[in-house]
Amino acid sequence: MRRIETVAALRRYIAAAPRPIGLVPTMGALHAGHISLVDAARDDCRTVVVSIFVNPTQFAADEDLAQYPRPIDRDLAMLRDSVADAAFTPDAAEMYPPGFATTIAVGGPALPLEGAMRPGHFAGVATVVAKLLLAAAPDRAYFGQKDGQQVAVVRRLVRDLHIPVDIVVGPTVREPDGLAMSSRNVYLSPDQRAAAPAVHRGLLAARRRYVAGERDRAALEAACGQALAGVREITRIDYVALVDADTMAPWEGAGRPMLAVAVRMGATRLIDNLLLDGD
Repeated sequence: MRRIETVAALRRYIAAAPRPIGLVPTMGALHAGHISLVDAARDDCRTVVVSIFVNPTQFAADEDLAQYPRPIDRDLAMLRDSVADAAFTPDAAEMYPPGFATTIAVGGPALPLEGAMRPGHFAGVATVVAKLLLAAAPDRAYFGQKDGQQVAVVRRLVRDLHIPVDIVVGPTVREPDGLAMSSRNVYLSPDQRAAAPAVHRGLLAARRRYVAGERDRAALEAACGQALAGVREITRIDYVALVDADTMAPWEGAGRPMLAVAVRMGATRLIDNLLLDGD
């Protein structure tokens, strides 16, 4: 596996690489969820590039940028084992050189939920994703359903800017007890980790109501919220929202129903979602 650290070197590599090319953008601290995307790209593409970049522009001043895990040697070893062809590992100065002054602002699916809770977050996401797509020029780019709103934002970005790439979405990969895999799970205390699967149980409770025929948005949200309300380790529920999976607007019976949840356990924030009509 080749490690590449500059955009110029990545473009030289891509120019000579066999197509189709698959790109898996990550912020590192890799886990089985990331590797499932690498595996999907390996199945679909002749060349697989994985980017590892902790993007500072999607973190607010009070968020965990400085503490975000960066086990680069472990990550590279995992990618070698998964038979990725190249790892693109730029630093912040490479992605945002002196005088950088261009940001992509996304409306629509970027506005509610995480967009409302974390102002500026999706501008940072959209900008770095666009930069990665321009640098790697992949045929396909792979994202996980665990970040369902991010998926909707990236799809909107690609459609609106006519970026010639197929967005492939992999299913959420979960621990045996249902907790969605996330690089931030390492922040959980033992008690918080034991309680964290309540988020998935709440999502499943709403899905059971949906499968049984319930279509009232408030009732489906309440089914999930009730499962969370009695969990002592959940110190705040930021939102429980049933939305259209493509637009992130409140679900009104048309489009795919995605139930999105964000909770806090002390200093740790967990997000998850479930497509109520199937994965």
